Amino acid sequence: MLKKNLTRKDIYKRINKKIGFSKNLSNKIVDEFFNILIKELMNLKKIKLTSFGTFDVLNKSKRIGRNPKTKKEAIINERKVVRFKASKILKNKINS
Repeated sequence: MLKKNLTRKDIYKRINKKIGFSKNLSNKIVDEFFNILIKELMNLKKIKLTSFGTFDVLNKSKRIGRNPKTKKEAIINERKVVRFKASKILKNKINS
């Protein structure tokens, strides 16, 4: 089975075909959408998109990890990660 990822380019091409916007405008719309998501996550730490899901920022603590190949321990620094939780509507559409 061939694995294919959906890229920004794929999204703006679909906007171009379905809505008829120019490729340049479609590209700007997609880029601005992602820029808004990133900025809002940085400011608000949580974004809820109705009928799609919720993005939120979690703080991970500093911990000791282990390389599974070498068994060597290393310190994993504290960091922020983004979590996505799908809405019930999205889950139902995927499973139907």
